[in-house]
Amino acid sequence: MTQSQRCNRKRTHSPLIALFFLVFIVCSILYNELSIQRIHQDSHHDHQEAPVRYIQPNLFDRKSEVLDRFSKCNATREYSGSKIGWADPRVKSGRRRVGSERCDVFSGKWVFDNASYPLYNESQCPYMSDQLACHKHGRSDVRYQYWRWQPHNCNLKRWNATEMWEKLRGKRLMFVGDSLNRGQWISMLCLLQSVIPENKRSITPNAQLTIFRAEEYNATVEFLWAPLLVESNSDDPVNHRLDERIICPDSVLKHSSQWEQADILVFNSYLWWRQGPVKLLWSSEENGVCEELDGLGAMELAMSAWADWVASKLNPLKKRVFFVTMSPTHLW
Repeated sequence: MTQSQRCNRKRTHSPLIALFFLVFIVCSILYNELSIQRIHQDSHHDHQEAPVRYIQPNLFDRKSEVLDRFSKCNATREYSGSKIGWADPRVKSGRRRVGSERCDVFSGKWVFDNASYPLYNESQCPYMSDQLACHKHGRSDVRYQYWRWQPHNCNLKRWNATEMWEKLRGKRLMFVGDSLNRGQWISMLCLLQSVIPENKRSITPNAQLTIFRAEEYNATVEFLWAPLLVESNSDDPVNHRLDERIICPDSVLKHSSQWEQADILVFNSYLWWRQGPVKLLWSSEENGVCEELDGLGAMELAMSAWADWVASKLNPLKKRVFFVTMSPTHLW
């Protein structure tokens, strides 16, 4: 066989080899696509077999048992995946929106101001808590008192206690949450109390709901201890350091019965959800069996129940609601 004949034979085989590889590649692609489709179908099928159960929150025909610091779970099982469903989907989109303010006081920065601050002295405030009395317990640095909040595009008027009371005349201002909001409430009392004669003001004893009353203005500044916002076994304002955290994730009714008539509400909740797993005792549970979920997952359920109540029960044209998460330097 000549050299020319061998070359011709190689040229004849080359197209066949190329065709073979092309067919192989096409078949591989088709096989992979079919495999991917089967995976998606199987995944979709599995998802259909275990649909998410949505629970309507804040129902009045709930169980009569109320959680307290003595409550225990009879048994604990894994989280079922249940979610909080809105009572009426139209509530979320049908509510009239309040027009935006000209001055966005939430967008700004802290500036040092040692000319006009501090606004009060802790030693002159009869409602100051030992937990917050820094100077009383030996803190010598006072520079932290001279920081003032400065919005980016506007200026805030200097604090005027009398003007604030006029705005609160006939109203209830309530702080709801944990020790962070309790500190904010105490600070507010220290800012306000100096212009009220001693015989014209009063405060209830330490309780879950503590109320400061200004008789002349028919106004109250209140604090409600509800660290998880939903009902929990940690709702005692004193005895709440427990080994096991139990919540009713689908109901805020225990607390909302006390805050629903307030005109201005300041809520907070965050740090208590960072202490490990939480036990969930649903309102429909009759045998005391709890589910266990990580703290942030439990917080999502609780916040959904809280948000459902706020969206369905509060008129934004008549009431104001604020929510605070955490302070970067808050001590537990």
